[in-house]
Amino acid sequence: MAKFLIAILVLILTSLAACVPQIFSTSNYQKVLKLSLLFYEAQRSGYLPRNNRIPWRSDSALNDRGQNGEDLTGGYYDASDFVKFGFTMAFTTTLLAWGVLSYEDAYKSS
Repeated sequence: MAKFLIAILVLILTSLAACVPQIFSTSNYQKVLKLSLLFYEAQRSGYLPRNNRIPWRSDSALNDRGQNGEDLTGGYYDASDFVKFGFTMAFTTTLLAWGVLSYEDAYKSS
């Protein structure tokens, strides 16, 4: 019985390994980039620009204040939560911006 289960497991793993290159060879990086940027546009808070591409998202959290009255409007939500995490979103948006600076032609062509 154990040999049979091992044979089935090997067959399954071999089949999966054969599928992996096909999955990655059909990647559409233009679509991935577009959807990534759209996702981050949906996470914006505060006063949104007129060219907002997310129809269901409008200005939000306009009265956010810190403990000492600091203006905390604007920024990004973390995956649609009510909490705004600075470092998490700063890291990701920095990498996207760095990509624009480093590969401007690729961004324009996509």
